[in-house]
Amino acid sequence: MTGPGTAPVPPSKGGRWIRHWDPENETFWKETGEKVARRNLFFSVLSEHIGFSIWTLWSVLVLFMGPEYGLSPADKFMLTSMVTLVGAVVRVPYTFAVAIFGGRNWTIISAALLLIPTCAAFAVMEPGTSFSTFLLVGLLAGVGGGNFASSMTNINAFFPLRKKGWALGLNAGGGNIGVPVAQLVALAIIGAGGGPRVLLGIYIPLIVVAAVMAALFMDNLENVKNDTGAAKDAARDGHTWIMSLLYVGTFGSFIGYSFAFGQVLQNQFGRTPLEAAYVTFLGPLLGSLIRPVGGRLADRFGGARISLWNYVAMGVATAVLIGASMEKSLALFTGAFVVLFVLSGLGNGSTFKMIPGIFQNKALAKGLTGEEAAAYGRRLSGASMGLIGAVGALGGVAINLAFRQSFLSYGSGTGAFVAFLAFYAVCFVVTWAVYLRRTVPRVPVTTATSEAKPQLSYAEV
Repeated sequence: MTGPGTAPVPPSKGGRWIRHWDPENETFWKETGEKVARRNLFFSVLSEHIGFSIWTLWSVLVLFMGPEYGLSPADKFMLTSMVTLVGAVVRVPYTFAVAIFGGRNWTIISAALLLIPTCAAFAVMEPGTSFSTFLLVGLLAGVGGGNFASSMTNINAFFPLRKKGWALGLNAGGGNIGVPVAQLVALAIIGAGGGPRVLLGIYIPLIVVAAVMAALFMDNLENVKNDTGAAKDAARDGHTWIMSLLYVGTFGSFIGYSFAFGQVLQNQFGRTPLEAAYVTFLGPLLGSLIRPVGGRLADRFGGARISLWNYVAMGVATAVLIGASMEKSLALFTGAFVVLFVLSGLGNGSTFKMIPGIFQNKALAKGLTGEEAAAYGRRLSGASMGLIGAVGALGGVAINLAFRQSFLSYGSGTGAFVAFLAFYAVCFVVTWAVYLRRTVPRVPVTTATSEAKPQLSYAEV
């Protein structure tokens, strides 16, 4: 029999399966759990990182596509919008794939699937290819967006509630950083006079490495099961949709701006592909690096508080962008855009930390305690993360479509930024009204040892 502090025992089904997993038990966590969880986190980050890079490759591939490709700015924004859309939609099935195949097994499969869009893009990337062909191949790249959902669902099961903000922030941040890395590689290639096929050729062997590393070093958790009842409960819970809205404001901004930043610089300020590439990587890089900080701050001060003031700061940065756009100040525009990226990354960490805390609070409000409350929280938070991640990514679609319409209507991105400012105001009001108003009911919190704790409000999730 497996005790609370003993090593995981693989069941008879074979493979790297772990039967016993109880991260909320401090003895188990210190003696066994933490080491295994950190190892899986590291290789999950690697695979998700490559997935993000493949998903967002089209944000830099369009910079290579000059007049000889026959694509208008509206065509390019439409292309990146559709890539983002597929990445958002596939997040839902990817969330359930972890329980069907196992976290390790699905990481191998999802990494290997990235070879399809990468090799397809390598084959068609040349002048004379029709827009419809580019659009079809771009849609295939959307599978890279799904890696985030499966990775987050998998890592959420490995870590205890008290560590989830840091772990999920690090996992997501390490994945998000695939965006600026792809852009930096593209910058080096453009600077050296290389073409888009060189960029694609670099990523093909990296995909193979990610799949092999997952096979060698990751594990499956047997107790992660698909619970259709949990999925239905999460979909019926108002907090799932409220958090989806808030995540549109943070991750939707991050991924949408990642795809659009270079194109905005080219079309509004006349930057060349090389000039645009010199700065487009900076925002996603800083936004990715700061995401774990957002999780850490949320662990300490409460995700709702950090998110609230982050929306205020995002609104201020957007207002500066509007002014810079109207004054045609490239330096101010670029600086404010980079700041907005940083804030979106910070908010990614704080909003995602809120999810397990919210459902833990709901468990406590039902009178559940200890492991029973933790299990309830894991069940609903895990089920809701796929939905929230998918809806959040749809924000990236909206941002690219908004830029497309703004350039068609006004010849600049100013109209789109005005819409974004209004949306951040909505996110601020919703965060305050739902999670920070004094009238929010407080629920008692007890630890796994039934030790009483001060009253906890949603402000602390």
